[in-house]
Amino acid sequence: MRARPLIGGVIIFAILVGVSLAAKGSTFVGANKQWTVTNFADPVLVNGRLVMGPVLIVHDNDKMNRGEACTTFYRFDPARGGREELVSFHCLPKQAAPIAETKFTTMSTDVGCKKLVEYQIAGDSETHLVPVK
Repeated sequence: MRARPLIGGVIIFAILVGVSLAAKGSTFVGANKQWTVTNFADPVLVNGRLVMGPVLIVHDNDKMNRGEACTTFYRFDPARGGREELVSFHCLPKQAAPIAETKFTTMSTDVGCKKLVEYQIAGDSETHLVPVK
């Protein structure tokens, strides 16, 4: 009986931490996976797909080493996390000095929106080029 209020409190705390991290833009860099949460206020073309709003970006080194699609963009909901896959592709990695904040490099397109050409997750020692599509 006493466990229910404790479990409820833990769940509420986890949701508040998730909302706080999403608002600030959270990042994780591990040995095999890196991820970041960001918000694209304006539409951005990513590997042929338009992406807008809060997004969870995951890069998986194990998938990259197997030649699979290693970068996936998910629609991000702070209460539920990344659920809906928006776009997935095999990036082209390039060594770089680690940076303090996640960086996106875009270019203008003929259709009036920006196109993502490269990204680097904060703390990661690689940039990731988005394939031309």
